[in-house]
Amino acid sequence: MAVESLGRMILYIGILLVLIGGFFILMGKIPWFGRLPGDIIYRRGGVTVFFPITTMVLVSIVLTLLMNIVWRR
Repeated sequence: MAVESLGRMILYIGILLVLIGGFFILMGKIPWFGRLPGDIIYRRGGVTVFFPITTMVLVSIVLTLLMNIVWRR
């Protein structure tokens, strides 16, 4: 019984990783994603620091809506 639940958990983790990978592949093809107003890019010399604040807020809102639709009871 414990091995069966462990197998299911590994399968769900694998499916989640495939979905996350697909999300990143698709988002790389959208030119404005990661360059929204409010995303902070700091460049000085050879150092670049990127804070995608607005992008992460947008992703959080979309994922929250999707999770509420999927797991609504």
